[in-house]
Amino acid sequence: MSRLPETRWSFYPQQKNELIQAIAKDNNISSLVAQVLVNRNIVSVGSAKVFLKPNDPSIATPDPLLEFGDLKKSIDILEIVIKKGGKIAVCGDYDADGMTSTALLLRAFRYLGALIDYAIPDRGSDGYGLNNRIVEKFAGQGVELIITVDNGIAAHQAVARAKELGLKIIITDHHDLPAVLPQADAILNPKLLDENCNFCGLAGVGVAYVLAISTIDRFKRLNREIIATLLELFTLGTIADLAPLVGINRRLLKKGLRLLPISKTPGIQALMQVSGLSQKLLILEPEDIGFKLGPRINAVGRIGDPPAVIELLTTDDAGIALERAMQCEAYNKQRQELCKTIEQEALELLHNIPWQEDRVIFLVGEHHRWHHGVIGLVASRLVEKYGAPTFIATTDSTGNTIRGSARGIPEFNVYEALNFSQEALEKYGGHPAAGGFSLSIENLDIFKQKLRQFAHQSVEPEQLKPSVKIDALVDFSDLTQELHLTLNSMNPWGIGNDFPIFWTPAVRVLEQKTLGKDHLDLKLMQSGSDIVFNGKAWRWGSYCPIPLLLDIAYKLEENKWQGKSQLQLNIISAKIHQSKC
Repeated sequence: MSRLPETRWSFYPQQKNELIQAIAKDNNISSLVAQVLVNRNIVSVGSAKVFLKPNDPSIATPDPLLEFGDLKKSIDILEIVIKKGGKIAVCGDYDADGMTSTALLLRAFRYLGALIDYAIPDRGSDGYGLNNRIVEKFAGQGVELIITVDNGIAAHQAVARAKELGLKIIITDHHDLPAVLPQADAILNPKLLDENCNFCGLAGVGVAYVLAISTIDRFKRLNREIIATLLELFTLGTIADLAPLVGINRRLLKKGLRLLPISKTPGIQALMQVSGLSQKLLILEPEDIGFKLGPRINAVGRIGDPPAVIELLTTDDAGIALERAMQCEAYNKQRQELCKTIEQEALELLHNIPWQEDRVIFLVGEHHRWHHGVIGLVASRLVEKYGAPTFIATTDSTGNTIRGSARGIPEFNVYEALNFSQEALEKYGGHPAAGGFSLSIENLDIFKQKLRQFAHQSVEPEQLKPSVKIDALVDFSDLTQELHLTLNSMNPWGIGNDFPIFWTPAVRVLEQKTLGKDHLDLKLMQSGSDIVFNGKAWRWGSYCPIPLLLDIAYKLEENKWQGKSQLQLNIISAKIHQSKC
Protein backbone atom coordinates (compact mmCIF):
# COMPACT_ATOMS: atom_id res chain seq x y z
CA MET A 1 0.00 0.00 0.00
CA SER A 2 1.30 3.46 -0.90
CA ARG A 3 2.43 5.59 2.03
CA LEU A 4 3.70 9.10 2.63
CA PRO A 5 5.69 10.72 5.46
CA GLU A 6 3.33 12.15 8.08
CA THR A 7 3.45 15.93 8.39
CA ARG A 8 1.14 18.75 9.39
CA TRP A 9 0.66 21.78 7.18
CA SER A 10 0.20 25.29 8.46
CA PHE A 11 -0.28 28.45 6.44
CA TYR A 12 0.76 32.03 6.93
CA PRO A 13 -2.19 34.26 7.89
CA GLN A 14 -4.04 35.87 5.00
CA GLN A 15 -2.39 39.22 4.32
CA LYS A 16 -3.77 42.59 3.23
CA ASN A 17 -3.93 42.57 -0.55
CA GLU A 18 -3.40 46.35 -0.70
CA LEU A 19 -0.02 46.04 1.05
CA ILE A 20 1.04 43.16 -1.20
CA GLN A 21 0.16 45.09 -4.34
CA ALA A 22 1.92 48.25 -3.09
CA ILE A 23 5.12 46.33 -2.32
CA ALA A 24 4.96 44.56 -5.68
CA LYS A 25 4.50 47.81 -7.63
CA ASP A 26 7.13 49.83 -5.76
CA ASN A 27 9.81 47.13 -6.01
CA ASN A 28 8.87 45.85 -9.49
CA ILE A 29 8.27 42.31 -8.28
CA SER A 30 5.39 39.85 -8.64
CA SER A 31 2.57 39.77 -6.13
CA LEU A 32 3.68 36.23 -5.23
CA VAL A 33 7.12 37.46 -4.17
CA ALA A 34 5.51 40.39 -2.36
CA GLN A 35 3.33 37.93 -0.47
CA VAL A 36 6.46 36.01 0.60
CA LEU A 37 7.96 39.27 1.87
CA VAL A 38 4.88 40.09 3.91
CA ASN A 39 4.98 36.55 5.30
CA ARG A 40 8.50 37.43 6.53
CA ASN A 41 7.11 40.30 8.63
CA ILE A 42 7.75 43.02 6.04
CA VAL A 43 5.07 45.54 6.97
CA SER A 44 5.70 48.49 4.63
CA VAL A 45 6.94 49.45 1.18
CA GLY A 46 10.04 51.01 2.78
CA SER A 47 10.98 47.94 4.81
CA ALA A 48 10.57 45.80 1.67
CA LYS A 49 13.18 47.96 -0.08
CA VAL A 50 15.60 47.56 2.84
CA PHE A 51 15.05 43.80 2.78
CA LEU A 52 15.60 43.44 -0.97
CA LYS A 53 18.55 45.85 -1.13
CA PRO A 54 20.05 45.90 2.39
CA ASN A 55 23.34 47.44 1.26
CA ASP A 56 21.87 50.20 -0.88
CA PRO A 57 24.04 53.32 -0.26
CA SER A 58 20.91 55.36 0.42
CA ILE A 59 20.12 53.23 3.49
CA ALA A 60 21.86 54.48 6.63
CA THR A 61 24.17 52.05 8.47
CA PRO A 62 23.01 51.46 12.07
CA ASP A 63 25.40 52.75 14.75
CA PRO A 64 26.00 50.16 17.49
CA LEU A 65 27.23 52.86 19.87
CA LEU A 66 23.70 54.24 19.92
CA GLU A 67 22.17 50.89 20.86
CA PHE A 68 24.66 49.01 23.06
CA GLY A 69 24.79 50.94 26.31
CA ASP A 70 28.11 49.41 27.45
CA LEU A 71 29.90 49.50 24.09
CA LYS A 72 31.71 52.80 24.67
CA LYS A 73 32.72 51.65 28.16
CA SER A 74 34.07 48.39 26.66
CA ILE A 75 36.11 50.26 24.05
CA ASP A 76 37.47 52.63 26.72
CA ILE A 77 38.67 49.66 28.81
CA LEU A 78 40.25 47.98 25.78
CA GLU A 79 41.97 51.16 24.65
CA ILE A 80 43.65 51.62 28.05
CA VAL A 81 44.77 48.00 28.35
CA ILE A 82 46.05 47.74 24.77
CA LYS A 83 47.96 51.03 24.86
CA LYS A 84 49.76 50.18 28.09
CA GLY A 85 50.59 46.63 26.93
CA GLY A 86 48.43 44.81 29.45
CA LYS A 87 47.48 41.18 28.94
CA ILE A 88 44.04 40.30 27.59
CA ALA A 89 42.43 36.85 27.55
CA VAL A 90 39.37 35.64 25.67
CA CYS A 91 37.17 32.89 27.11
CA GLY A 92 35.30 31.25 24.24
CA ASP A 93 33.01 28.28 23.72
CA TYR A 94 33.51 24.95 21.96
CA ASP A 95 30.85 25.39 19.25
CA ALA A 96 31.28 27.11 15.88
CA ASP A 97 29.87 30.39 17.19
CA GLY A 98 32.22 30.44 20.18
CA MET A 99 35.30 29.38 18.23
CA THR A 100 34.78 31.86 15.38
CA SER A 101 34.13 34.56 18.00
CA THR A 102 37.39 33.70 19.74
CA ALA A 103 39.35 33.72 16.50
CA LEU A 104 37.74 37.00 15.47
CA LEU A 105 38.82 38.85 18.63
CA LEU A 106 42.31 37.32 18.51
CA ARG A 107 42.77 38.54 14.94
CA ALA A 108 41.26 41.95 15.63
CA PHE A 109 43.21 42.80 18.75
CA ARG A 110 46.51 41.29 17.59
CA TYR A 111 46.09 43.59 14.58
CA LEU A 112 46.04 46.45 17.11
CA GLY A 113 49.18 45.13 18.81
CA ALA A 114 47.45 43.70 21.89
CA LEU A 115 48.97 40.98 24.06
CA ILE A 116 46.07 38.54 23.87
CA ASP A 117 45.55 34.83 24.49
CA TYR A 118 42.50 32.60 24.97
CA ALA A 119 41.01 29.58 26.71
CA ILE A 120 38.07 27.37 25.83
CA PRO A 121 36.41 25.25 28.54
CA ASP A 122 36.79 21.50 28.29
CA ARG A 123 33.44 20.04 27.23
CA GLY A 124 33.89 16.97 29.43
CA SER A 125 35.38 18.34 32.65
CA ASP A 126 34.38 22.02 32.63
CA GLY A 127 31.06 22.07 30.83
CA TYR A 128 29.87 25.31 29.29
CA GLY A 129 31.17 28.82 29.90
CA LEU A 130 33.60 30.79 32.04
CA ASN A 131 34.45 29.13 35.36
CA ASN A 132 36.65 29.68 38.41
CA ARG A 133 39.42 27.40 37.11
CA ILE A 134 39.82 29.45 33.93
CA VAL A 135 39.66 32.75 35.81
CA GLU A 136 42.36 31.64 38.25
CA LYS A 137 44.49 30.35 35.37
CA PHE A 138 44.23 33.74 33.65
CA ALA A 139 45.07 35.58 36.88
CA GLY A 140 48.16 33.40 37.34
CA GLN A 141 49.30 34.40 33.84
CA GLY A 142 49.09 38.11 34.70
CA VAL A 143 45.97 38.79 32.66
CA GLU A 144 44.37 42.17 33.35
CA LEU A 145 41.22 41.89 31.21
CA ILE A 146 38.98 38.92 30.41
CA ILE A 147 36.55 39.06 27.48
CA THR A 148 33.96 36.33 27.22
CA VAL A 149 32.51 35.45 23.83
CA ASP A 150 29.29 33.48 23.32
CA ASN A 151 29.10 32.89 27.09
CA GLY A 152 29.33 34.61 30.44
CA ILE A 153 25.89 36.14 30.91
CA ALA A 154 25.08 33.64 33.67
CA ALA A 155 28.62 33.13 35.05
CA HIS A 156 28.02 34.87 38.38
CA GLN A 157 30.58 32.91 40.41
CA ALA A 158 33.34 33.16 37.83
CA VAL A 159 32.79 36.90 37.34
CA ALA A 160 32.79 37.45 41.10
CA ARG A 161 36.06 35.49 41.35
CA ALA A 162 37.60 37.61 38.59
CA LYS A 163 36.71 40.78 40.50
CA GLU A 164 38.14 39.32 43.73
CA LEU A 165 41.43 38.79 41.90
CA GLY A 166 41.40 42.35 40.54
CA LEU A 167 40.67 41.50 36.91
CA LYS A 168 38.47 43.55 34.65
CA ILE A 169 35.89 41.62 32.66
CA ILE A 170 33.79 42.36 29.58
CA ILE A 171 30.98 39.93 28.82
CA THR A 172 29.93 39.52 25.19
CA ASP A 173 27.10 37.03 24.84
CA HIS A 174 23.75 36.55 23.14
CA HIS A 175 22.04 33.99 25.36
CA ASP A 176 18.92 34.61 27.45
CA LEU A 177 19.36 36.87 30.45
CA PRO A 178 19.29 35.56 34.04
CA ALA A 179 17.12 37.30 36.63
CA VAL A 180 20.23 39.06 37.98
CA LEU A 181 23.17 40.05 35.78
CA PRO A 182 26.76 39.28 36.84
CA GLN A 183 28.80 42.22 38.12
CA ALA A 184 31.05 42.61 35.09
CA ASP A 185 32.71 45.87 34.08
CA ALA A 186 30.67 45.88 30.87
CA ILE A 187 28.07 43.62 29.26
CA LEU A 188 27.26 43.45 25.56
CA ASN A 189 24.23 41.29 24.86
CA PRO A 190 21.52 41.98 22.26
CA LYS A 191 18.96 40.56 24.69
CA LEU A 192 19.46 43.78 26.69
CA LEU A 193 18.32 45.85 23.71
CA ASP A 194 14.87 46.75 22.48
CA GLU A 195 13.36 43.81 20.60
CA ASN A 196 12.95 45.93 17.47
CA CYS A 197 16.51 47.26 17.42
CA ASN A 198 18.91 46.73 14.53
CA PHE A 199 21.23 44.40 16.44
CA CYS A 200 18.80 42.20 18.36
CA GLY A 201 19.43 39.04 16.27
CA LEU A 202 23.21 38.86 16.62
CA ALA A 203 24.86 35.56 17.50
CA GLY A 204 27.88 35.54 19.81
CA VAL A 205 30.19 36.13 16.86
CA GLY A 206 28.05 39.11 15.87
CA VAL A 207 28.55 40.76 19.26
CA ALA A 208 32.28 40.05 19.03
CA TYR A 209 32.31 41.61 15.55
CA VAL A 210 30.62 44.78 16.82
CA LEU A 211 33.17 45.09 19.64
CA ALA A 212 36.13 44.43 17.34
CA ILE A 213 35.13 46.79 14.53
CA SER A 214 34.18 49.56 16.97
CA THR A 215 37.50 49.24 18.82
CA ILE A 216 39.56 49.23 15.63
CA ASP A 217 37.62 52.32 14.54
CA ARG A 218 38.56 54.03 17.83
CA PHE A 219 42.21 53.38 16.95
CA LYS A 220 41.48 54.82 13.45
CA ARG A 221 42.92 51.71 11.79
CA LEU A 222 39.93 50.37 9.87
CA ASN A 223 40.81 49.21 6.38
CA ARG A 224 39.26 46.95 3.76
CA GLU A 225 41.51 43.97 4.54
CA ILE A 226 40.79 43.71 8.27
CA ILE A 227 37.09 44.34 7.72
CA ALA A 228 36.98 41.50 5.17
CA THR A 229 38.77 39.07 7.48
CA LEU A 230 36.46 39.78 10.41
CA LEU A 231 33.38 39.74 8.19
CA GLU A 232 34.31 36.28 6.90
CA LEU A 233 34.54 34.95 10.46
CA PHE A 234 31.26 36.68 11.32
CA THR A 235 29.60 34.96 8.37
CA LEU A 236 30.87 31.50 9.29
CA GLY A 237 29.80 31.77 12.92
CA THR A 238 26.45 33.45 12.35
CA ILE A 239 25.16 30.89 9.88
CA ALA A 240 26.67 27.90 11.69
CA ASP A 241 24.93 29.03 14.91
CA LEU A 242 21.54 29.27 13.15
CA ALA A 243 21.15 32.94 14.04
CA PRO A 244 18.23 34.79 12.43
CA LEU A 245 19.24 35.98 8.96
CA VAL A 246 17.43 39.29 9.17
CA GLY A 247 18.27 42.87 10.17
CA ILE A 248 21.96 43.65 10.56
CA ASN A 249 22.82 39.96 10.16
CA ARG A 250 21.28 39.94 6.69
CA ARG A 251 23.03 43.14 5.74
CA LEU A 252 26.46 41.86 6.75
CA LEU A 253 25.95 38.33 5.41
CA LYS A 254 25.11 39.61 1.93
CA LYS A 255 28.69 40.93 1.88
CA GLY A 256 30.30 38.07 3.77
CA LEU A 257 28.95 35.33 1.50
CA ARG A 258 30.61 37.05 -1.46
CA LEU A 259 33.91 37.45 0.38
CA LEU A 260 34.36 33.81 1.45
CA PRO A 261 35.07 32.35 -2.02
CA ILE A 262 37.89 34.89 -2.50
CA SER A 263 39.10 34.85 1.11
CA LYS A 264 42.79 35.52 1.71
CA THR A 265 42.60 33.84 5.12
CA PRO A 266 44.59 30.58 4.83
CA GLY A 267 42.31 28.69 7.21
CA ILE A 268 39.18 29.53 5.27
CA GLN A 269 40.89 28.62 1.98
CA ALA A 270 41.95 25.26 3.44
CA LEU A 271 38.53 24.56 4.95
CA MET A 272 36.84 25.21 1.62
CA GLN A 273 39.35 22.95 -0.09
CA VAL A 274 38.78 19.92 2.17
CA SER A 275 35.00 20.39 2.14
CA GLY A 276 34.83 20.30 -1.65
CA LEU A 277 33.72 23.88 -2.20
CA SER A 278 35.23 25.33 -5.34
CA GLN A 279 36.88 28.69 -4.82
CA LYS A 280 35.70 29.61 -8.31
CA LEU A 281 32.23 30.23 -6.90
CA LEU A 282 31.12 33.84 -7.02
CA ILE A 283 29.15 33.53 -3.80
CA LEU A 284 28.53 30.95 -1.11
CA GLU A 285 25.04 29.98 -0.08
CA PRO A 286 24.09 29.65 3.61
CA GLU A 287 23.68 25.89 3.11
CA ASP A 288 27.35 25.70 2.04
CA ILE A 289 28.24 26.86 5.53
CA GLY A 290 25.39 25.05 7.27
CA PHE A 291 26.14 21.66 5.70
CA LYS A 292 29.84 21.80 4.78
CA LEU A 293 31.99 24.39 6.54
CA GLY A 294 30.07 24.71 9.82
CA PRO A 295 29.88 20.96 10.61
CA ARG A 296 33.64 20.57 10.10
CA ILE A 297 34.29 23.34 12.62
CA ASN A 298 31.66 22.08 15.04
CA ALA A 299 32.93 18.49 14.86
CA VAL A 300 36.23 19.53 16.45
CA GLY A 301 34.44 21.25 19.32
CA ARG A 302 32.16 18.26 19.83
CA ILE A 303 34.64 15.40 19.85
CA GLY A 304 38.10 16.90 19.26
CA ASP A 305 40.41 19.67 20.42
CA PRO A 306 39.01 23.23 19.92
CA PRO A 307 42.47 24.89 19.76
CA ALA A 308 42.90 23.20 16.38
CA VAL A 309 40.06 25.36 15.02
CA ILE A 310 41.42 28.51 16.65
CA GLU A 311 44.80 27.89 15.02
CA LEU A 312 43.07 27.12 11.70
CA LEU A 313 41.29 30.47 11.74
CA THR A 314 44.15 32.61 13.07
CA THR A 315 47.25 31.24 11.34
CA ASP A 316 48.77 32.97 8.33
CA ASP A 317 50.73 29.85 7.41
CA ALA A 318 49.05 27.94 4.54
CA GLY A 319 50.72 24.66 5.51
CA ILE A 320 49.51 24.80 9.11
CA ALA A 321 46.05 25.84 7.90
CA LEU A 322 45.78 22.80 5.60
CA GLU A 323 46.98 20.50 8.37
CA ARG A 324 44.34 21.83 10.76
CA ALA A 325 41.65 21.68 8.07
CA MET A 326 42.49 18.01 7.54
CA GLN A 327 42.02 17.49 11.28
CA CYS A 328 38.58 19.09 10.97
CA GLU A 329 37.79 16.73 8.10
CA ALA A 330 38.84 13.67 10.09
CA TYR A 331 36.82 14.70 13.14
CA ASN A 332 33.81 15.39 10.96
CA LYS A 333 33.90 11.88 9.50
CA GLN A 334 34.17 10.48 13.01
CA ARG A 335 31.26 12.66 14.09
CA GLN A 336 29.14 11.36 11.20
CA GLU A 337 29.78 7.75 12.20
CA LEU A 338 28.98 8.47 15.84
CA CYS A 339 25.73 10.20 14.88
CA LYS A 340 24.71 7.29 12.66
CA THR A 341 25.34 4.73 15.40
CA ILE A 342 23.61 6.70 18.15
CA GLU A 343 20.62 7.49 15.94
CA GLN A 344 20.17 3.81 15.10
CA GLU A 345 20.31 2.85 18.78
CA ALA A 346 17.94 5.70 19.70
CA LEU A 347 15.41 4.55 17.10
CA GLU A 348 15.54 1.03 18.52
CA LEU A 349 14.90 2.36 22.04
CA LEU A 350 11.94 4.41 20.82
CA HIS A 351 10.09 1.26 19.78
CA ASN A 352 9.76 0.34 23.46
CA ILE A 353 8.89 3.78 24.84
CA PRO A 354 5.38 5.30 24.83
CA TRP A 355 6.69 8.70 23.81
CA GLN A 356 3.43 9.62 22.06
CA GLU A 357 1.69 9.33 25.43
CA ASP A 358 4.42 11.40 27.10
CA ARG A 359 4.36 13.93 24.20
CA VAL A 360 8.12 14.25 24.59
CA ILE A 361 11.02 11.97 23.64
CA PHE A 362 13.51 11.33 26.45
CA LEU A 363 16.39 8.87 25.98
CA VAL A 364 19.44 8.11 28.11
CA GLY A 365 22.48 6.19 26.87
CA GLU A 366 25.75 5.09 28.43
CA HIS A 367 28.65 7.51 28.14
CA HIS A 368 31.00 5.05 26.45
CA ARG A 369 28.44 4.46 23.67
CA TRP A 370 26.73 7.84 23.29
CA HIS A 371 29.26 10.66 22.95
CA HIS A 372 28.01 13.77 24.71
CA GLY A 373 29.37 15.99 21.97
CA VAL A 374 27.01 14.66 19.29
CA ILE A 375 23.79 13.79 21.11
CA GLY A 376 22.37 17.24 20.34
CA LEU A 377 22.70 16.51 16.63
CA VAL A 378 20.84 13.23 17.08
CA ALA A 379 18.13 15.06 19.03
CA SER A 380 17.72 17.42 16.07
CA ARG A 381 17.34 14.49 13.69
CA LEU A 382 14.64 12.90 15.85
CA VAL A 383 12.74 16.20 15.96
CA GLU A 384 12.99 16.34 12.17
CA LYS A 385 11.76 12.75 11.88
CA TYR A 386 8.96 12.70 14.47
CA GLY A 387 8.10 16.36 15.11
CA ALA A 388 8.31 15.81 18.88
CA PRO A 389 10.41 17.69 21.49
CA THR A 390 13.45 15.54 22.16
CA PHE A 391 15.82 15.20 25.12
CA ILE A 392 18.86 12.92 24.76
CA ALA A 393 21.33 12.36 27.57
CA THR A 394 24.27 10.22 28.62
CA THR A 395 25.62 9.09 31.96
CA ASP A 396 29.10 10.22 32.97
CA SER A 397 32.00 7.85 33.67
CA THR A 398 30.84 7.35 37.28
CA GLY A 399 27.27 6.58 36.29
CA ASN A 400 26.03 9.09 38.88
CA THR A 401 25.47 12.18 36.71
CA ILE A 402 23.44 12.60 33.55
CA ARG A 403 24.21 15.29 30.98
CA GLY A 404 22.04 15.96 27.99
CA SER A 405 20.88 18.12 25.11
CA ALA A 406 17.36 19.10 24.11
CA ARG A 407 15.64 20.31 20.96
CA GLY A 408 12.12 21.73 20.81
CA ILE A 409 9.23 22.36 18.46
CA PRO A 410 7.29 25.65 18.12
CA GLU A 411 4.74 24.58 20.73
CA PHE A 412 7.37 23.38 23.22
CA ASN A 413 9.81 25.95 24.64
CA VAL A 414 12.93 24.07 25.75
CA TYR A 415 14.20 26.75 28.13
CA GLU A 416 10.80 27.05 29.81
CA ALA A 417 10.63 23.25 30.11
CA LEU A 418 14.03 23.14 31.81
CA ASN A 419 13.06 26.02 34.08
CA PHE A 420 9.83 24.18 34.95
CA SER A 421 11.94 21.13 35.87
CA GLN A 422 14.70 22.99 37.72
CA GLU A 423 14.13 21.22 41.06
CA ALA A 424 15.47 18.04 39.45
CA LEU A 425 18.44 19.68 37.70
CA GLU A 426 21.94 20.66 38.75
CA LYS A 427 22.63 22.94 35.77
CA TYR A 428 20.67 23.99 32.73
CA GLY A 429 20.52 26.65 30.05
CA GLY A 430 19.39 27.39 26.53
CA HIS A 431 16.68 29.12 24.55
CA PRO A 432 13.25 28.19 23.13
CA ALA A 433 14.60 25.84 20.46
CA ALA A 434 17.49 24.12 22.22
CA GLY A 435 19.21 23.64 25.55
CA GLY A 436 21.52 21.62 27.75
CA PHE A 437 21.15 20.17 31.23
CA SER A 438 22.74 18.00 33.89
CA LEU A 439 21.26 16.15 36.88
CA SER A 440 21.96 13.47 39.44
CA ILE A 441 20.77 10.02 38.38
CA GLU A 442 18.71 9.99 41.60
CA ASN A 443 16.53 12.74 40.15
CA LEU A 444 15.96 11.06 36.80
CA ASP A 445 12.39 9.94 37.51
CA ILE A 446 11.44 13.38 38.85
CA PHE A 447 12.87 15.02 35.73
CA LYS A 448 10.93 12.66 33.45
CA GLN A 449 7.70 13.42 35.33
CA LYS A 450 8.24 17.18 35.10
CA LEU A 451 8.98 17.00 31.37
CA ARG A 452 5.89 14.91 30.78
CA GLN A 453 3.79 17.38 32.78
CA PHE A 454 5.18 20.35 30.84
CA ALA A 455 4.67 18.57 27.51
CA HIS A 456 1.02 17.84 28.34
CA GLN A 457 0.52 21.53 29.12
CA SER A 458 2.16 22.65 25.87
CA VAL A 459 1.63 20.09 23.12
CA GLU A 460 -1.52 18.49 21.75
CA PRO A 461 -1.25 14.91 20.36
CA GLU A 462 -2.04 16.02 16.80
CA GLN A 463 0.95 18.41 16.95
CA LEU A 464 3.41 15.51 17.22
CA LYS A 465 4.27 15.53 13.54
CA PRO A 466 6.91 17.46 11.60
CA SER A 467 5.45 20.87 10.73
CA VAL A 468 5.55 22.43 7.26
CA LYS A 469 4.73 26.14 6.98
CA ILE A 470 3.46 27.09 3.52
CA ASP A 471 3.71 30.51 1.87
CA ALA A 472 1.26 30.32 -0.99
CA LEU A 473 -0.81 28.25 -3.42
CA VAL A 474 0.73 28.34 -6.90
CA ASP A 475 0.25 26.75 -10.29
CA PHE A 476 3.14 25.19 -12.19
CA SER A 477 2.76 28.01 -14.73
CA ASP A 478 3.89 30.45 -11.97
CA LEU A 479 7.20 28.61 -11.51
CA THR A 480 9.36 30.59 -13.91
CA GLN A 481 13.04 31.38 -14.14
CA GLU A 482 12.16 35.00 -13.36
CA LEU A 483 10.47 33.91 -10.11
CA HIS A 484 13.52 31.86 -9.18
CA LEU A 485 15.90 34.77 -9.82
CA THR A 486 13.76 37.16 -7.77
CA LEU A 487 13.55 34.70 -4.89
CA ASN A 488 17.31 34.26 -5.14
CA SER A 489 17.75 37.96 -4.47
CA MET A 490 16.09 37.40 -1.09
CA ASN A 491 19.01 35.26 0.04
CA PRO A 492 20.47 34.46 2.50
CA TRP A 493 17.75 32.06 3.59
CA GLY A 494 17.73 30.68 7.09
CA ILE A 495 16.29 31.25 10.55
CA GLY A 496 13.90 34.21 10.44
CA ASN A 497 13.98 34.20 6.65
CA ASP A 498 12.86 30.69 5.78
CA PHE A 499 13.13 29.52 2.19
CA PRO A 500 9.65 29.89 0.63
CA ILE A 501 7.52 26.77 0.49
CA PHE A 502 4.70 26.66 -2.07
CA TRP A 503 1.96 24.12 -2.60
CA THR A 504 0.16 22.87 -5.68
CA PRO A 505 -2.86 20.56 -5.66
CA ALA A 506 -3.70 17.63 -7.95
CA VAL A 507 -0.19 16.86 -9.18
CA ARG A 508 0.27 13.64 -11.14
CA VAL A 509 3.34 11.50 -10.55
CA LEU A 510 4.29 10.50 -14.10
CA GLU A 511 7.47 8.67 -13.13
CA GLN A 512 9.17 7.70 -9.89
CA LYS A 513 12.38 5.87 -9.12
CA THR A 514 14.77 5.56 -6.20
CA LEU A 515 17.83 7.78 -6.25
CA GLY A 516 20.81 6.41 -4.36
CA LYS A 517 19.90 4.49 -1.21
CA ASP A 518 17.21 6.68 0.29
CA HIS A 519 15.82 9.25 -2.14
CA LEU A 520 13.15 9.56 -4.81
CA ASP A 521 13.51 11.01 -8.29
CA LEU A 522 10.14 12.15 -9.67
CA LYS A 523 8.55 13.50 -12.85
CA LEU A 524 5.52 15.64 -12.00
CA MET A 525 2.70 17.34 -13.92
CA GLN A 526 -0.14 19.41 -12.51
CA SER A 527 -3.58 18.16 -13.58
CA GLY A 528 -5.03 20.35 -16.34
CA SER A 529 -1.56 21.48 -17.39
CA ASP A 530 1.09 20.14 -19.74
CA ILE A 531 3.99 21.60 -17.72
CA VAL A 532 6.33 18.93 -16.33
CA PHE A 533 8.87 19.39 -13.55
CA ASN A 534 11.50 17.08 -12.16
CA GLY A 535 11.25 16.64 -8.42
CA LYS A 536 13.46 15.26 -5.68
CA ALA A 537 12.11 13.83 -2.43
CA TRP A 538 15.05 13.40 -0.08
CA ARG A 539 14.93 10.46 2.35
CA TRP A 540 11.71 9.16 0.78
CA GLY A 541 13.22 6.05 -0.75
CA SER A 542 11.44 3.74 1.70
CA TYR A 543 8.04 5.14 0.65
CA CYS A 544 8.38 4.10 -2.99
CA PRO A 545 5.98 3.70 -4.72
CA ILE A 546 4.13 6.83 -3.58
CA PRO A 547 0.50 7.59 -4.62
CA LEU A 548 0.04 8.90 -8.15
CA LEU A 549 -2.18 11.95 -7.46
CA LEU A 550 -0.93 14.33 -4.78
CA ASP A 551 -1.10 17.76 -3.25
CA ILE A 552 2.57 18.70 -2.87
CA ALA A 553 4.49 21.23 -0.79
CA TYR A 554 7.93 22.11 -2.15
CA LYS A 555 10.80 24.53 -2.64
CA LEU A 556 11.62 25.85 -6.09
CA GLU A 557 15.31 25.20 -6.73
CA GLU A 558 17.84 25.19 -9.54
CA ASN A 559 19.60 21.95 -10.42
CA LYS A 560 23.01 22.45 -12.00
CA TRP A 561 24.58 19.41 -13.65
CA GLN A 562 27.32 19.12 -16.26
CA GLY A 563 27.13 22.76 -17.24
CA LYS A 564 23.35 22.75 -17.60
CA SER A 565 20.75 24.10 -15.21
CA GLN A 566 17.01 23.66 -14.87
CA LEU A 567 14.38 24.37 -12.26
CA GLN A 568 13.29 21.48 -10.09
CA LEU A 569 11.01 20.93 -7.11
CA ASN A 570 12.43 19.90 -3.76
CA ILE A 571 9.44 18.04 -2.28
CA ILE A 572 9.05 18.82 1.42
CA SER A 573 5.69 17.16 2.03
CA ALA A 574 2.76 15.61 0.18
CA LYS A 575 -0.80 14.52 0.83
CA ILE A 576 -3.07 12.25 -1.20
CA HIS A 577 -5.25 14.53 -3.31
CA GLN A 578 -8.89 14.48 -2.27
CA SER A 579 -11.17 15.22 -5.22
CA LYS A 580 -14.06 17.62 -4.54
CA CYS A 581 -16.32 15.62 -6.81
